[in-house]
Amino acid sequence: LTMAFNKGPCYGLSAEVKNKIAQKYDLQKEEELRIWIKDVTGQTIGPDFQKELKSGVILCELINKLAPDSVKKINKSSLNWHQLENLTNFIKAITSYGLKPHDIFEANDLFENGNMTQVQTTLLALASMAKTKGCQSQVDIGVKYAEKQERMFDEEKMRAGQCVIGLQMGTNKCASQAGMNAYGTRRHLYDPKSQVQAPMDSTTISLQMGTNKGASQAGMTAPGTRRAIYDQKLGTDKCDNTTMSLQMGSAQGANQSGQNFGLGRQIFDAKYCQSADYQDEGYQGYQEEEQVYQEDGTDY
Repeated sequence: LTMAFNKGPCYGLSAEVKNKIAQKYDLQKEEELRIWIKDVTGQTIGPDFQKELKSGVILCELINKLAPDSVKKINKSSLNWHQLENLTNFIKAITSYGLKPHDIFEANDLFENGNMTQVQTTLLALASMAKTKGCQSQVDIGVKYAEKQERMFDEEKMRAGQCVIGLQMGTNKCASQAGMNAYGTRRHLYDPKSQVQAPMDSTTISLQMGTNKGASQAGMTAPGTRRAIYDQKLGTDKCDNTTMSLQMGSAQGANQSGQNFGLGRQIFDAKYCQSADYQDEGYQGYQEEEQVYQEDGTDY
């Protein structure tokens, strides 16, 4: 009794991923694998590559030729579970043969024709491993893996290697401090375009660091000297270097007379107040107390 595995079509992202994987399938590699399998096992594979390998019989015979007695029992029945058992035994055998897990397909990839690209990748990796182990064939398929070269160093050599810094940190080869002056020595600036003498020694550097040519402190007052403010419109002409323009603002006409620190101050508006001679009661009381103290001769 045969049981078929029915699977619906893929849509959306699943279909897009499946199509991209299918596009990586190489028909030329398939023909090379067909010749290689025939050369190793002696069995001819028909035009339908997936259908011929689906039962797992040819694959089990292939691994038995490369590594004898890898698969003890090969089921030649047409039942699905027997064929899946053959594929499972083949996967276990090639894992023991030395293939990496990421190179091995799953049973459903071949049995349900789900991912023939991965099946092709597994067979190419198997051919490469067989070539590495000395199996010769008529077709040159696969690549020979590099052999592991282990190095054994004694403890003294290992300790000496800790003092060596690799070129990942850079190199100081050809570095030189010749011509450098002492740290902190003054270095002059020069401009090749201006009428300045050429540098006489290594203490002179170019204008990449800027220039102080034309800089002067003439007319500058001592730090902290008072500087007056003048306004050209008001006729307050500048008399000396201690006077500066109104860019800094002006305190002209400012007066603190009549100000009472800490006391309330009334705001006068001609629209709402009858007279501007109004004074705060608190300020009047303050003046009366001040007059009484002055008459008594009391100093507070």
